Amino acid sequence: MIKKIGIIMNGVTGRMGTNQHLVRSIAAIIKEGGIKVSDDLTIMPDPILTGRNEARLKECVAKSGLDLPVSTDLDAVLANPDYPVFFDASLTQLRGGFVERAVAAGKAIYCEKPTATNLAEALRLAELVEKAGVKNGAVQDKLWLPGILKFKALRDSGFFGKILSVRGEFGYWVFTGEDPAQPAQRPSWNYREEDGGGIMIDMFCHWRYLLDNLFGDVKRVSAIGATHIPTRVGENGKSYAATADDAAYGTFELEGGILCQLNSSWCVRVRRDDLVTFQVDGTEGSAVFGLRKCYTQGRAETPRPVWNPDIEQPINFFESWKEVPDAEGGYENAFKIQWELFLRHLVCGDAFRWDLREAAKGVQLAELGLDSWREGKWLDVTPL
Repeated sequence: MIKKIGIIMNGVTGRMGTNQHLVRSIAAIIKEGGIKVSDDLTIMPDPILTGRNEARLKECVAKSGLDLPVSTDLDAVLANPDYPVFFDASLTQLRGGFVERAVAAGKAIYCEKPTATNLAEALRLAELVEKAGVKNGAVQDKLWLPGILKFKALRDSGFFGKILSVRGEFGYWVFTGEDPAQPAQRPSWNYREEDGGGIMIDMFCHWRYLLDNLFGDVKRVSAIGATHIPTRVGENGKSYAATADDAAYGTFELEGGILCQLNSSWCVRVRRDDLVTFQVDGTEGSAVFGLRKCYTQGRAETPRPVWNPDIEQPINFFESWKEVPDAEGGYENAFKIQWELFLRHLVCGDAFRWDLREAAKGVQLAELGLDSWREGKWLDVTPL
């Protein structure tokens, strides 16, 4: 039996909505013949795209390679019982209103992160779906990236012994837009606080679910942000004031005493293996991993350097690291994996713990990071 699930895909005309959620997730699942649960059941997504601009919606459909319906009348689509699921990838500041309307229509909710720009609103949305009794989830895609999965396999095998510390570097140089030959790679709203921009509200939401799930619950945070580039040029070619943080430097104390330092910046030039890399050090071994690769150094391979600044360094510190091979069969797209888990949760009742309350934890950490920056002190992370 093929079980069709109608999905309202709202606000997917942006880069991530189109590429990750539509093309590489939902369209890919459809082209593969659906999600085969058993010999007797296959889940088949049946999406409709909604938004304000019909022309842009049709452009997204063309990129998907499928013949999909579109609509600029969200209320009419919400009233249609053929679409029991509502997915939102619109601007963060618009999310609350869309989720409210979808919950009032009895839809299951799945949405991008952050779910809000402040904790009060994120908790309100979590309580809204809980009170309505609708199934819900939020995107926490990085948990299923190949580099993360390789790390988790090492952790579960006991490779590290006792994990001591985590250091992470994320970001790249985002051009200011002043040079037409080097246009900005990210939309201008990302750099305006009044439009929901800022790297803390963006990246601390990711760091929260990664730290909680990979190492231990975050207990305390100390952070400082910066607006390193105060003026940028927008899509209209005009200069604007960058009012949001474009870099954030955070220190986190985790359950079990693990210490973590994470730098996030749109004003950094990359000289590392990937756009994000983490180094995890333990008593028995260490690992460095990014989006797809993972390298290890065990106790037996650890070199013994001698400090001598008067000679060239005799040790090539890269040579003693070993690359973790890919899993047999390779890896699926991380967004697609979570979409499949959510759809199985809807149809089969499979466990799905990445709900709007979990997403609110990320907003909490971002808000505490901003408060820590303003107040200049460590702040406790209280359970939600």
